[in-house]
Amino acid sequence: MTFAGTRDRVESRLVPDAGWALDTFEVSGFPRRPGIALVRALWQAFTAPIACVRILGRRRPEVVLGGGGYVAGPMVLAARLRGIPAALTEADAHLGLANRLAAPFARRVYLAYPIPGRDGPKYRVVGRPIPRAHRGASTEQGRRRFGLPVDGPVVAVFGALAGARSLNEMAVDAWADHGPAVLHVCGERDFPTLRPRVSRDGYVLVAQTDHFGDALAAADVAVSRAGGTVWELAAAGTPSILVPYPFATADHQTLNARHFERGGGAVVVRDDEVARVPALVEELLADRARLQSMREAMLDLARPDAAEEIADELVALARGEA
Repeated sequence: MTFAGTRDRVESRLVPDAGWALDTFEVSGFPRRPGIALVRALWQAFTAPIACVRILGRRRPEVVLGGGGYVAGPMVLAARLRGIPAALTEADAHLGLANRLAAPFARRVYLAYPIPGRDGPKYRVVGRPIPRAHRGASTEQGRRRFGLPVDGPVVAVFGALAGARSLNEMAVDAWADHGPAVLHVCGERDFPTLRPRVSRDGYVLVAQTDHFGDALAAADVAVSRAGGTVWELAAAGTPSILVPYPFATADHQTLNARHFERGGGAVVVRDDEVARVPALVEELLADRARLQSMREAMLDLARPDAAEEIADELVALARGEA
């Protein structure tokens, strides 16, 4: 197995660090305004498939999987040109522009959520793959990992990788001095300014963690954005208050969050109503029966075997069996 991507995105660090080969090519998203950047992006859109054809000629794969986004499109097109079966994954409840453009060249499109109009044999709803390391932790294990009390309520707050400022500010304002035990993964950006404002042992503030599975298991209730983390929350059975990022493309985080709300595992709060969250947390922590019902709902909604399902189908595609 090998990977392909660009030099200026996270894969250029993560893939080699994990010991895998990475081939790079130049491509970028289209700016929304005319200018030099748009001209450059259009030129790269023309030349990237040619570079990808060359990469496929060197690697000679039996199947290609595109992870979504503008990086995947040229490689899926190149696979079609070389007669190699290809598939795409869509992580959100809205098919992004890059995947809409690349879908005609793919044999399969693996969806995290049902999407109206995307059905038939090409489209399969499998959920979103989650890291194996983030599964299977116990509540006691998670709380001991972060120095949280084994007994008593614990609230977890998760933002995006860079952080979610509205969630970060809400959490520190509400619980830095008193309240339930809190595990707050705030992101690198806001950590230096938040750290001096936390003044009690029961509030654990970290910028990031390599033990996210333990963090998921530690919580009685989580407050989170509604990107890919929602599938990890579901697999852990963590009742959740989801505050979608309001500027996500096509408002896809709200679509993601509503899926789990309809299923009974989450409550959705608008970002401009984030001040409601502390009272809602208090309400949920006081209602153990409701938390248990939400926990069971999240587990019912979870798709922990998504990665295995996709891998099995890719093998079938490579063998010409699908």
